Amino acid sequence: MRSARLPAPILVAFALLPLAMGACTMPMGGRSAPEPAPVPAALPPSFPAEELVGRWGLAAYHKDADRARTEIAARGHCKQPYVIGRGPTGGVMMHLADTAQPEELKVKGGPGGKNYIGPDPQPGGPRDREVVSFDGRVLLLRWIDPEVSGRYGTMIYVRCGPKA
Repeated sequence: MRSARLPAPILVAFALLPLAMGACTMPMGGRSAPEPAPVPAALPPSFPAEELVGRWGLAAYHKDADRARTEIAARGHCKQPYVIGRGPTGGVMMHLADTAQPEELKVKGGPGGKNYIGPDPQPGGPRDREVVSFDGRVLLLRWIDPEVSGRYGTMIYVRCGPKA
């Protein structure tokens, strides 16, 4: 039986193939590859989670021009308020998008003085809401996830009085 022999140039090419493949993963010009951007760590929020605990009228809008009207509508919902409770580990009990049961969410600060409310430790995660504004009486939240934000809009919470 006759064995097949490959020409010498092809044998050399196969021998050098692992070296060539390894060169594809080496940094060019002796420079090291850039490191991925670090995930921002949560900073202290500009207000404690405790300030959110209570009864709130809730409504939402998609156009900034509708904010004033929506705030009035939210105030009218104090007859059946949305309740934000204390979480067992210092957060707040709220619903995430498309969930029936509330869960504990963290209030966390982020870069640029922004605040977020969400389940994950890092600020600005896809399941977070950005605190657009909060003055103790009116809370505006916008979902980070564009698809969820498109469905729910900007959420406006108006603190209900003690007899609402």
